[in-house]
Amino acid sequence: MKIVVTGGAGFIGSNFVRMMVSEQSDVEVVTYDALTYAGNLANLAGIVDRHTFVRGDICDAQAVQQVMAGVDAVVHFAAESHVDRSIASSAEFVRTNVEGTRVLLEAARSAGVAKFVHVSTDEVYGTLGDEGAFTEMTPLAPNSPYSASKAGSDLLARAFYETYGLPVVITRCSNNYGPYQFPEKLIPLMIIHALEGRPLPVYGDGGNVRDWLHVSDHNRAIARVLEAGVPGQVYNIGGHNERTNLEMVRMILRLLARDESLITFVQDRLGHDRRYAMDATKIEHELGWTPQYDLERGLAETVAWYLEHKEWWERIRTGAYQTFDQPQSGARLGDAR
Repeated sequence: MKIVVTGGAGFIGSNFVRMMVSEQSDVEVVTYDALTYAGNLANLAGIVDRHTFVRGDICDAQAVQQVMAGVDAVVHFAAESHVDRSIASSAEFVRTNVEGTRVLLEAARSAGVAKFVHVSTDEVYGTLGDEGAFTEMTPLAPNSPYSASKAGSDLLARAFYETYGLPVVITRCSNNYGPYQFPEKLIPLMIIHALEGRPLPVYGDGGNVRDWLHVSDHNRAIARVLEAGVPGQVYNIGGHNERTNLEMVRMILRLLARDESLITFVQDRLGHDRRYAMDATKIEHELGWTPQYDLERGLAETVAWYLEHKEWWERIRTGAYQTFDQPQSGARLGDAR
């Protein structure tokens, strides 16, 4: 099977590529990534067999059509995903997440792909009260430009199934964590700040609740959806690990043996959703997937990874990771232009 993985040089996508190449001997992966600020060829280091990297923009219809040739399936991770950036400027989020998804769907339809997995987020559902969890039937009620753009892409994906019969499956995940996560996100940001003795900025009162999902659990769910997910269906993927942001920061400090005096409360984010929680009953019952990581184990392994890979995140901070003169992945390189 030949699959295109969009955004495969990013955090979740690169972990998915690694998993598929190492565990699926009959799979050939084409990673398609524009290498914007969150894309990093170092995330693909050492992946050689059955893997090709193509640098390209998902909004470039001609390039996308070329990369789709002879492809059996698409797993679509590529997205602008940082809420704070979307609040500061929403245009690129609409372009990439909505128009880019439309271009991919059109190309997949023309190429006759057998499965299109559209990877989305719990944030499209909005916010929850103190009880309950999002199900696949929860109405979409996004509260940030980022989540609104993802909701728009979800609806386009659904429309291509309903209108054209394109075999689209939508997944919606809770907050991911693990190796190779870009340092602007909560967990790696707090790890790095704590290591350097810098203040750890926590929004508001730190009481915002998220359901934390290890990236390997998420990717195993996506692989299962790719294999057996029913076209036209939505599958929620959650880790069963609800914690407040403040609890997460304190856990990180304990793992690093740093003092809680480093915690600094800052002005809350605009439109900050208070709580997310995912009901993953459907994927558990219908596809037999369950998360394997509890948060204590997963977070300890994640902290250890960042301790062991200082060079990786230092190159991001200096900007050196965005030099493309020497391929860092070991993969065959293609060119979408």
